[in-house]
Amino acid sequence: MINEKKISSGFIYFFGAFGGILFGYDIGVMTGALPFLQNDWNLQNNPSAIGWITSSLMLGAIFGGALAGQLSDRLGRRKMILISSIIFAVGSILAGIAPHNGILFMIASRIILGLAVGAASALVPAYMSEMAPARLRGRLSGINQTMIVSGMLLSYIVAFLLKDLPGTMAWRLMLSLAAVPALILFIGVLRLPESPRFLIKNNKIDEARKVLGYLRSDKKQIDSEIKQIQDTSKQEVNHKASWGTLLSGKYRYLVIAGVGVAAFQQFQGANAIFYYIPLIVETATGGAASSALMWPIIQGIILVLGSLLFLVIADKFKRRTLLTVGGTVMGLSFVLPAILNLVIPNASPMMIVAFLSIYVAFYSFTWAPLTWVIVGEIFPLVIRGRASGLASSFNWIGSFMVGLLFPIMTASMAQEAVFAIFGAICLLGVLFIRTSVPETRGRTLEEIEQIGQSRQRKEKSA
Repeated sequence: MINEKKISSGFIYFFGAFGGILFGYDIGVMTGALPFLQNDWNLQNNPSAIGWITSSLMLGAIFGGALAGQLSDRLGRRKMILISSIIFAVGSILAGIAPHNGILFMIASRIILGLAVGAASALVPAYMSEMAPARLRGRLSGINQTMIVSGMLLSYIVAFLLKDLPGTMAWRLMLSLAAVPALILFIGVLRLPESPRFLIKNNKIDEARKVLGYLRSDKKQIDSEIKQIQDTSKQEVNHKASWGTLLSGKYRYLVIAGVGVAAFQQFQGANAIFYYIPLIVETATGGAASSALMWPIIQGIILVLGSLLFLVIADKFKRRTLLTVGGTVMGLSFVLPAILNLVIPNASPMMIVAFLSIYVAFYSFTWAPLTWVIVGEIFPLVIRGRASGLASSFNWIGSFMVGLLFPIMTASMAQEAVFAIFGAICLLGVLFIRTSVPETRGRTLEEIEQIGQSRQRKEKSA
């Protein structure tokens, strides 16, 4: 028998989260490509086409998240990440070779790409949370967010570097270059092990022990973790998960909490900034959007720095505390420009951009990473694939609606008013956190599951 080379924990965590790079690149690349595509296809006076081209990726992601979550319970997290890397590459190349004025072709290509983006958003948090020890789960799951925002920043930098190429060549290269990290992901995932919880669920105990041996140094800890997972699996062996299972009394509280956080993250309007910041600056200043490509880079740098800050503080502060503080400041950052614009009508048009930067700063180390940490850790094992997929789909429904409606809304009302609406949603999100989301920091995945069962018993006795 040939001895297999030990896989380092660093390799596992890096490539386990690498799907976030593609996720981030593909949701960010249209920010830089859109001004050139808009000019090349004469879409300046067609906000509906702009909205559909931008948001079609999120439409695909709605279905990609749900489908990948369900299939990962059958095929495994690793295999589904591998498949998604192939779809990433195909969708990127198709978008880059779209025929001139081929709006429907572009929308279809972006929907295909969205299937992979949605899959990554569901699979990576589940995989990372199942690999990480409880005491480090927030920090290690936060690597996913660092990868996402690094991918976004990479797309902004690529757009800035390619901006002096002929217009049609610039946007085509921006879109198709996403195939490069897709290839890197495919090669890396070939060596990744499967999630130990998935292996134990499928009675592959020896394989699960080997995987945990890559990630845990203490044999007693490994034995204890395997026993805990086995106990949970035995309790659930007779419960075949279906979509109806998600809303059964045993799981309903945790499902509503996880799906609600995922939905609020997008309906708060963050992606209006990330998709349209050049156009926002154009509206505020009157300058050409294609000359405002430094602003996405600034926002991207803020996002990356915030994600790195989160890695430091992730397991030092309660999840609910960070979400409450972040959501409150984010809401005020959206509402205050509208108020100040009423009080000081001649205020600098760049005031709104400054407030948006404050929003991005707080979003970057609170709601942005913590949403995916919570989605990865809050759902019980028996429903984790389906529930993660459902949360991902609701997240992308919000992203799709924001991407589609923002250019249409700003064509009919002031930008400040549009962002004030998002601000109100931010504050509603804080209320949801305080009333409907349990604290999960420092708890094992099995202990979190007990929270839902305790809540059910309280509801029955009430």
